[in-house]
Amino acid sequence: MLEIDRDAIAQRLALDNPWWQSAEAPESLAEWPRRAYFAPLSELVRQSVQRAIVLLGARRVGKTTLLRQLIYDGMRKGDLGPVLYASVDAPTYSGLRLEDLLGLFEELTPHDPRARRLVVFDEIQYLPDWERHLKDLVDTHPNTRFIASGSAGAALKRKSAESGAGRFTDFELPPLTFAEFLDFAGATGEVLDSATVPTQVRNIAQLNEHFVSYVNFGGYPEVVRNAAIRSDMERFVRNDIVQKVLLQDLPTLYGITNIPELNRLFTTLAYNSGQLISLEALAGNAGIAKATIARYLEYLEAAFLIVRVRRVDDSARRLKRERNFKVYLCNPSMRAALFGPVTKDEDALGALAETALVTQYLHAPLFSDLCFARWKDGEVDIVRVDPTRQEPLWALEVKWSDRACNSESDWAPSLEFAKRNGLDTVFMTSLTISRTSEHGGIKRVVIPLAKLAYQIAQLSANQELLRSTFGLPEA
Repeated sequence: MLEIDRDAIAQRLALDNPWWQSAEAPESLAEWPRRAYFAPLSELVRQSVQRAIVLLGARRVGKTTLLRQLIYDGMRKGDLGPVLYASVDAPTYSGLRLEDLLGLFEELTPHDPRARRLVVFDEIQYLPDWERHLKDLVDTHPNTRFIASGSAGAALKRKSAESGAGRFTDFELPPLTFAEFLDFAGATGEVLDSATVPTQVRNIAQLNEHFVSYVNFGGYPEVVRNAAIRSDMERFVRNDIVQKVLLQDLPTLYGITNIPELNRLFTTLAYNSGQLISLEALAGNAGIAKATIARYLEYLEAAFLIVRVRRVDDSARRLKRERNFKVYLCNPSMRAALFGPVTKDEDALGALAETALVTQYLHAPLFSDLCFARWKDGEVDIVRVDPTRQEPLWALEVKWSDRACNSESDWAPSLEFAKRNGLDTVFMTSLTISRTSEHGGIKRVVIPLAKLAYQIAQLSANQELLRSTFGLPEA
């Protein structure tokens, strides 16, 4: 049996690093829009800090494209130095250590290893003990900027925190936000005046149409840019993304053996995105032990397929025994790929619209502070709780209609929650109505759901601005 020799490895590295021959970006990449997260990642890479960046994100959200755009930007500006890119999961690199790839880089592109340079290791989660090897490289090459990327969030985060303390910085790339979706589709200027603060809607009917399209087809840059993929969502999302995660990534990383069981659970969760979930109900419906379901939920979150939002009571206190929680798809279009697109008048769109709104926060550090409130006589869809004082900062009722904001009974739970917790303002989304009123000394703000989703998406790429507004823009 022939072993893969040095020349074959060198040939593959040269193929993966076309900038070694030409600093000019290929036309296909040059035409691809930049995600809103390009600027903050670019700024982070250029900081003079001896830390590796761990780029996290689901499959097909654009991590590799973002990295290649970053590399060519550095080539154009001439400020990142020589660059190595290696997809660690490539069979050609099987058995090689990170140190080996770095040594070949220095051989093939002679340069001063003590000077500034950029080294990118893609899909690093498949390399055993990657975190230990990367930490050693960071320590021994202080002027080299390392980026490691992968699609297994929890596994990478845990190892980053455990072994890379003080040496790794996590950067999460979420699915395409609604603001990015409009930009990629070339529709922002048609429906919004984004130059004004706050954003003004030029055509709310068209904005809602785009939002429904986002719910069905958004999240993945390729889907937005390619009509052929949109017409075959089942193959692209279900087979190329979801099934690869369930059949390949999770079994490989976590040793799962009962794949049909995991697949059945995810399908159930996808159908119930935005709904109240309990372990008991899931166990009964799926015929799976509660302890097994709890593990599967962790795995599905690790793979950026779902997120869980915890429950608080009417005093914003966490329950000691969390029997109920909400599950949201990280990308609402996964439901369309599994069960078909929804129309603007279908009942299912309400929960999916809430899912799409929640996912705009995914990259934000405030996401971990989002809860939903539920008590004997009422419920509020989204509440943000101050993590230090355990006090609510705002409350939002999510509706995909104009009827609710004109109904006193629909306002009642939010107003009760506000009075009990000393809030002076409550929020409710609508289909088309923007309005501010007052009831019993509490301000009631109504904002179209699609507009709010756009505003949160804009803020999510700006961490400082998001913090200053507590994660909710002014209406």
